[in-house]
Amino acid sequence: MKRFIYFVGVILFTISAMGQTKQNPEVPAPIIFIYDASGSMWGQMEGKTKQEIAASVLATSIDNFAENQQIGLVAYGHRKKGDCTDVETLLPLTNTSKSDVTTAVKNIKPLGKTPLAFSAEKVIDQLRKSNKRATIVLITDGIESCDGNICDVVTAAKKEGIDFKLHIVGFGLKKGETAQLKCAAKAGDGNYYDAADASGLGDAMTLVASETVDKPMGNHGIYATMNGKAIDAHVTVYKAGTENRAGHSRTYRDTSYVYLPQETYDLVVRPLENSKVAPITLKGVKTSNDERTYSIVSFDGGKFAITTTNNGKGWDSTLKIKDANGKVVNGARTYGKTKEIELNAGTYSIYIQALVMKGMHTTTTIKDQVVIGNQTTNVSYNFETGTAIIGSTLNGEPADAGIKIKDAATGEQVYGGRTYKKDREVLLNPGKYNVTLVEVGVYNSSAKSAQFSMEIKAGETVKVTKEIK
Repeated sequence: MKRFIYFVGVILFTISAMGQTKQNPEVPAPIIFIYDASGSMWGQMEGKTKQEIAASVLATSIDNFAENQQIGLVAYGHRKKGDCTDVETLLPLTNTSKSDVTTAVKNIKPLGKTPLAFSAEKVIDQLRKSNKRATIVLITDGIESCDGNICDVVTAAKKEGIDFKLHIVGFGLKKGETAQLKCAAKAGDGNYYDAADASGLGDAMTLVASETVDKPMGNHGIYATMNGKAIDAHVTVYKAGTENRAGHSRTYRDTSYVYLPQETYDLVVRPLENSKVAPITLKGVKTSNDERTYSIVSFDGGKFAITTTNNGKGWDSTLKIKDANGKVVNGARTYGKTKEIELNAGTYSIYIQALVMKGMHTTTTIKDQVVIGNQTTNVSYNFETGTAIIGSTLNGEPADAGIKIKDAATGEQVYGGRTYKKDREVLLNPGKYNVTLVEVGVYNSSAKSAQFSMEIKAGETVKVTKEIK
């Protein structure tokens, strides 16, 4: 993969690379599936075997193909357990029956090895003999197990002049197992798609169907990074200034190419891993029929480290982060500790709601806080409270009374509760309050009550017990 210089922000540049585009033919070139029927396809994923998932996704995907689409099917590893030459053409590349493909795949019983290179050789030989061009789609859940090198096979075929595009879908592969597959896909003018589950496999098949050998070569590349490393991101392309979709792609931690006829577009790039950062929109991206263009999208954000305290001690609070447009882009809870939140570089407002305490100053908004790429911005806010301990008696004995506490300046009620014949402890912001105690269980004018005022100071405790009369 070509390594790009690390940038903060979004950088666009172009290089000459594209010739005149080709028009899609009325009769599409064949699509040939090379299907993994090795024993590992019995492995479980999401409560089903990989074979069941792949068969279902493949059936759904081909149902969207054109009615005149020719669909060939080749399987490997389904007849003999240890045979590296167990490759069979189940349906010729002239087949147009979607139901035949679905039936054939469902009837496959995974058994043997994974001869990727030999399978590719067999399919390429069909194209050589028939003198046809085609899109080849290899679906595999494992790496080569027969000492072949599929990248070498594909590279040699391209040098020979055989016209095909090879896409490879890795289904549930582990990190470190994809190098040879990515090499082969690149050599075959196609893409490598990493499908971790059924949804990922479906997404990959959708992209494969939109990037056949009939389509012009991708003329616009998208590369997404975060913290200096390539990341997997989804790209949606719109005609500039509209909501009209013009294409889509997925980067799979590499440069992804999409064909965009010469025009101006808006690209919405959404990261798919490791972060909750918002998507980035690239506006006014210009493409060319004669040049290959690139968009490099950097999600290299920074962090807020937010600390909330009460009288200088760590305090539990909820947080909402809003962007410059007032949109909530993240939220969290401190639980009395410093909370780190990763965001795109930019300017934000932080809304803080302190929990448990009562009064007129339990929330605050800290505006114009800046996130800088690869840096941590420390933000802290200290609330203040004092403690009110309120009790009630009736005829000199502890009594159950309802409590209403109102801010003396505004008349707004800040607390409501009961004593339950015990002292009630309430954390209040510093200030003056009016308190009303009312006998519980009596709901008319004969209910006994008491009123009093009190002043709360930060860090201090005020204890009041009143006789309700």
